[in-house]
Amino acid sequence: MKALVIKSTGSWYQVLTPEGDLWQARIRGKLRLQISDTSNPVAVGDSVIIEPDPHYPQTAQIKWVEERHNWIIRRANKSSARRQILACNLDAAVLVASLVAPRTSMGFIDRFLLICQAYKVPAIVFFNKMDLLGEAAAEFQAEINHIYRESEAQLIWGSATQDLGLHGLLDPIQGQRVLLAGHSGVGKSTLLNRLFPEAKARVGAISDHHEKGKHTTTFAELFPMSDGTEIIDTPGIRDFGVVDIPKKELAQYLPELRNRLSRCRFNDCQHINEPDCAVLGDLENETLPAERYHSYLSMLNEEDMFA
Repeated sequence: MKALVIKSTGSWYQVLTPEGDLWQARIRGKLRLQISDTSNPVAVGDSVIIEPDPHYPQTAQIKWVEERHNWIIRRANKSSARRQILACNLDAAVLVASLVAPRTSMGFIDRFLLICQAYKVPAIVFFNKMDLLGEAAAEFQAEINHIYRESEAQLIWGSATQDLGLHGLLDPIQGQRVLLAGHSGVGKSTLLNRLFPEAKARVGAISDHHEKGKHTTTFAELFPMSDGTEIIDTPGIRDFGVVDIPKKELAQYLPELRNRLSRCRFNDCQHINEPDCAVLGDLENETLPAERYHSYLSMLNEEDMFA
């Protein structure tokens, strides 16, 4: 029997059949061994084959995981070499970011965009809480638009609490399966509730001491909406460790660098100190955003990222 994984709670998964029936399912031991290279061998968004357990009603075993066409993956945590799949089989991924309370760093955004590029997931960044910036909002917006002008990511500006920019976000995600990610406290749950009141996601208070939100979402969960949109809400993410990308291929997943490679002397140019490098040339004449290049160098120098 086919089903869609809509919630992960550790060892148990909630799956939904095409007929609309919900089942609690666990992975067969043999299957777990076959796909044990990640901390969660089954992820929200997976299409699976289940077999009902004759001893317990609405309980089943996951016999097979269908091939994924894309996914968002990260290092499970800084001290671990294991990987965590946040969600899979996506039409888009939305990173909810904020420039204040809490601040989302450019490095975090860049790593998220890199993974989206690597696994062919269209990326959207929704800059929330713009109302808190006051008169400086326009200046911040212009600066960040300039930095990410070649990133191939869609940037949307607004405020969930003030209902600003919500239509601009709803248009590209309506009817799609979309990952919603970001730091705790950036307003993911508020945004989800504003876009789709039927989701009824919980909203947590900001921690005054750390300026980080409390974790109101414990596990990834897919919310199927009445209009056909499927939103996958995720726990607040503190770090976004990049995995599974060879160091020599890193530049291919930053469009600003990839699109200049054809003008470099060497077709394997790493854009560090090679002669006749188009990236270094454009960096010098200021036609390439320096922030994105320095973010590339930062990722390149993180040796543990490529372990």
